[in-house]
Amino acid sequence: MKITIKDISRELNLSKTTVSFVLSGNGTAMGISEKTQNRVLQYAKEMGYQPNLLARSLYSGRTNTIGVIVPSIGDAFYAELVRECEIEAKKNGYIITICSSERDFKQEVKMIRTLKTKQVDGLIIAPTEYCEQELNGLLKENFPFVLVDRFCPSIKTNYVVIDDSGTTQVLMNKLINEGRKRIALITPDTNISVTTLRNEAYENALQKAGIPFDENLVCKVKRDIYEKDIILVLENLLKNNPDVDGFYFTTHYLALETVLYFLRNNINMNKYGMACIHRNPIFKTLAPSMYVATIPLDKMGSEAVRILLNEIDSKEIIEEKIGYVISLSKTLSV
Repeated sequence: MKITIKDISRELNLSKTTVSFVLSGNGTAMGISEKTQNRVLQYAKEMGYQPNLLARSLYSGRTNTIGVIVPSIGDAFYAELVRECEIEAKKNGYIITICSSERDFKQEVKMIRTLKTKQVDGLIIAPTEYCEQELNGLLKENFPFVLVDRFCPSIKTNYVVIDDSGTTQVLMNKLINEGRKRIALITPDTNISVTTLRNEAYENALQKAGIPFDENLVCKVKRDIYEKDIILVLENLLKNNPDVDGFYFTTHYLALETVLYFLRNNINMNKYGMACIHRNPIFKTLAPSMYVATIPLDKMGSEAVRILLNEIDSKEIIEEKIGYVISLSKTLSV
């Protein structure tokens, strides 16, 4: 049988208010003695007391839940990011509710609104391309949220991202310093901030090195069908540009598909220089010479939660938003 605050107060001969303050963690603040608090907590533990979270949320105005929306739960990158968010949230007494937008703006909007109706205290979002309108709505409501992995340049809000431009420059320099002059860019056909910044940095790196930019070496892969489309893209690239000597991948899954394409077609990878942002464990075996800058998802997740909880705990509107940029200079490996 479920035990209630009323049961505890009757058994210990204390008021329900006293027991409630102790169980909510406000005993000391309300001047309740340590001895009484220990009696209440010990008895509650022995009897297996479980708090009424709905009642507590109505009283406190919080549910101690965070909504996390990512493009795909099935993507190992986002699965790990969610896990890191969950670890940090748990440390702070929060639980998370996870949703997948499936990279669809309409689904993303639906998930944001659904989570708000479920009274989450804040949101962590890896946004889709067309996020501006809905995010502006959250800002006007002063609803706490943080963007991760991507951000919207037109919106002044909290975000946690990596240094996409600086990291691309470092990786491109690695290839250029090997004497590579015909470096292909393999990138998704999206306009999210991540892709845009890395694509621009690729071109800037060539310019700084005095290497002519060749549009024919820019390969945009259809994101929705990338596993099939990259085959056509690579076939066309290698057929029309046999002098290609390097590859820069703006994302790990396109690097993996390219490595698999080379293996299936008995193409010698050793003649190419390759560089990529974020590691897939299989790279160490199949492409050990690839330059990789690994995204520290533990840091990205923990910082996103930390910034969000700061926003939730603030009693006033926070005008100054936090743009937290993670440097990957120390994560570069080969």
